[in-house]
Amino acid sequence: MDVLIIEPLDPEVMRWLVARHSVRYAPDLAHDRHALRHALMPVRAMIIPPSVALDGDILQHAPVLRAVGRLSAGAENIDLDACTRAGVEVVRPANASAAAEAEFAIGALLQMLRRVPVVNAEGLLVGRELGGSTVGLIGMAPAARTMAQLLGAFGSRVIGYDPSLHASDALWNRWKVEPAGLRELLEQAEAVCVMLTYFTRYHGLLGERFLPYCRPSQVLVSLSPSSLFDEAVLAEVLGSGRMSAAWFDSMEPGMLEPGRPLHEIDTLQVTPRVAGTTRESRVRSAWGVARRIDELLARQAGSASAGSASLALVSPPSGQPAAPAGPSSGEASG
Repeated sequence: MDVLIIEPLDPEVMRWLVARHSVRYAPDLAHDRHALRHALMPVRAMIIPPSVALDGDILQHAPVLRAVGRLSAGAENIDLDACTRAGVEVVRPANASAAAEAEFAIGALLQMLRRVPVVNAEGLLVGRELGGSTVGLIGMAPAARTMAQLLGAFGSRVIGYDPSLHASDALWNRWKVEPAGLRELLEQAEAVCVMLTYFTRYHGLLGERFLPYCRPSQVLVSLSPSSLFDEAVLAEVLGSGRMSAAWFDSMEPGMLEPGRPLHEIDTLQVTPRVAGTTRESRVRSAWGVARRIDELLARQAGSASAGSASLALVSPPSGQPAAPAGPSSGEASG
């Protein structure tokens, strides 16, 4: 068997793969780890949903596996180190969900700016306009470029921070974002969007050193893992009213339970990771992952050499052609 598909795919993408490879579609394996182990012996590539854990134990049962695809941008439940040791390439879409995430973030900021009023010069409680605001982008992920373009159309001033980019980097000018330090960004921005790719060295980055200096009445939307935030400090700035409202599109389990700092903070809204999942982004992701897997299988056919593993970020096309001619490529951002 060439490809085991556990994640539901767009029908046209599925037909394209079936025409090229021996494919088994078995979504039931997502809920049966024992059966999954037994199914992996002949599998060279597979596409799995976020609910399926891929670790060293599973990989021991997959001796010829060389690629694993995920339609979602994250790598949760995938042991990347174990994949590297096993010579398995992890294939994810680099920017298929960028447009969806940018639209979600814009919508969230619009809602919060209007829904959470501020006191104006006349002493009235009023909403605010996105076009008249300074918006700070933390993390220059692919969605940040789309978001900067949309914010420019609104007339917003856009400033940004990314610890991996120097202020002189040409990207800032290309994306029409003013570089700023993290404290400077929080002090100036009336609205903030966090899209920073998470690494363990960034754990708690948005904490005591920076969050207390946020601009009064600031609103914030985060598409990044909540581990970037110090929950006690976030609870303090929200509970005191210094930050007017925050919207997280994902939050670690248990952070809202009784006894935790964010419990009963009524200016905090959490959605279950829906920002990047749209009809269109799913199709783009499926094509990107399918094309890359097809390329890998074609390259490795007849060869016993697995090569060294890497984490591949692929950029799918904006549409879904009937007969794609090979994998596409594009910018990947940290």
